[in-house]
Amino acid sequence: MRLILISLTALLLLIQYPLWLGKGGWLRVWDLDQQVAAAQQKNEELKARNAKLNSEVQDLREGTGAVEERARYELGMIKENEIFVQVLEPNASSAPKAGASPAPKPATSP
Repeated sequence: MRLILISLTALLLLIQYPLWLGKGGWLRVWDLDQQVAAAQQKNEELKARNAKLNSEVQDLREGTGAVEERARYELGMIKENEIFVQVLEPNASSAPKAGASPAPKPATSP
């Protein structure tokens, strides 16, 4: 009786091996499922990027506002009879320290 029980247990383990570790086993299916989920997430990100680029292309083709905006910010162009004023935000490294006198301003001629 004991020999039959041991042989049935061994057969059960042999049957379980392909289910868990074989080519179409649970572990392989779980790994493939993780890969599919990662690929779907990347596809969604790429679709959003493509939609943004497509919108930008349509805007550049149809309107002059986007072209003007790019010319202003990327090329520094201004319109005729327009005055360019640049405002710089002070950052911590260039701000005068407490108690220090500010740097003298250069003299301008009229």
